[in-house]
Amino acid sequence: MKQVLVVGGGAAGMMAAAVAAEYGARAFLLEKQSRVGMKLSITGKGRCNLTSAEEERQRFIAGYARNGQFLFTALNAFSNLDLIRFFQEHGLDCKVERGQRVFPQSDRASDVVRVLYKNLEQLGVDVNKSQGVKALLFQDGKAIGVQTQKGKVLADAVIIATGGMSYPRTGSTGDGYRWAATAGHHIIEPRPGLVPLVVEESWVRELQGLSLRNVRAIAWSSKGKKINEDFGEMLFTHFGVSGPIILSMSRDIGEELLRQEKVRLVLDLKPALNEETLDQRLQRDLALYSRRQFRNSLDDLLPRKLIPLMVRLSGIDPQKESNQVSRQERKNLLQLLKEFELTVLATRPIDEAIVTAGGVDVKEVDPRTMQSRLVKALFFAGEILDIDGYTGGFNLQAAFSTGYLAGKNAALLYG
Repeated sequence: MKQVLVVGGGAAGMMAAAVAAEYGARAFLLEKQSRVGMKLSITGKGRCNLTSAEEERQRFIAGYARNGQFLFTALNAFSNLDLIRFFQEHGLDCKVERGQRVFPQSDRASDVVRVLYKNLEQLGVDVNKSQGVKALLFQDGKAIGVQTQKGKVLADAVIIATGGMSYPRTGSTGDGYRWAATAGHHIIEPRPGLVPLVVEESWVRELQGLSLRNVRAIAWSSKGKKINEDFGEMLFTHFGVSGPIILSMSRDIGEELLRQEKVRLVLDLKPALNEETLDQRLQRDLALYSRRQFRNSLDDLLPRKLIPLMVRLSGIDPQKESNQVSRQERKNLLQLLKEFELTVLATRPIDEAIVTAGGVDVKEVDPRTMQSRLVKALFFAGEILDIDGYTGGFNLQAAFSTGYLAGKNAALLYG
């Protein structure tokens, strides 16, 4: 029986080990942490956005910021629909929420880990926890195993599924990059993928914890070039901004920040209303509360936490009666609502990122098998590869699909 060794007990590693066993190999899984699936158990705020329900393949691939086409064969081998079916067949129903996001019906990421681990047990995978790997072992241009803290572990094929560098406390500390480099692979510099943004304006601290829905955000370079745009939900923090649309835009913003010091982030707080309609709405609200002070007339328009700041930034006397607000003052408020500007200085550190951008150069990996083009019997799966998606389940799907393909082909390598 062929022996397949998988290093890394995350989504990609658990899938790879299970599939290798299904295809007749004796599978070993090495995880340096005390339990498997640590990062998976906290993803999606503990709810685990498994994948996207998008069925059209090219639109699904468009969910990746970099190298989405590399995943074409992997997604054909194990698609998002296959993943949903896998969990349902193992007793974990799924549901589709806003933006085509797929979650377990239970809303518990721990249930996802439980299903994957139980599947490993049922398939007879030898799971070794608290088993750190120190180096890859090679012989005659072929991967033959690993050196662990306890000794050598030999195998017919090795799959590296150690993740990136985000959330290092879960075990993703970049080990796999070093091993890939020793095999001759080029590593695209790791950097934050989905990550919150740091802004210049100190007043964001006043808005800490405020979540806004149905907001349009556009990022602009200093030369007036549109960097990225998104619509949906965002969150203010003590250092800046976060939330789904900010995370999705953060990769492109981060790349632009490498070329310049600052990026303009412009929020449309009322994207459903054009300027004329919004002006009519403002006039109605100011007339409705005509005897109130201006600072008390915006309750129907804005979240309470945002009102004091908007009043201050508008330059309108907060004690002025609403019926005394001039046309020009109303115009200034209108512009503030449609072009609420922030200055982005930086991304948060990579260890706070949800995913890592960069990694093993996919030009050196066969997309049909996930095997290294440089070293025989060496495979890669998951976040260690230079693939990163936007929010919405794309990153986990890439992990599961590449894990599936690596596990299958590692098992069939000498068949």
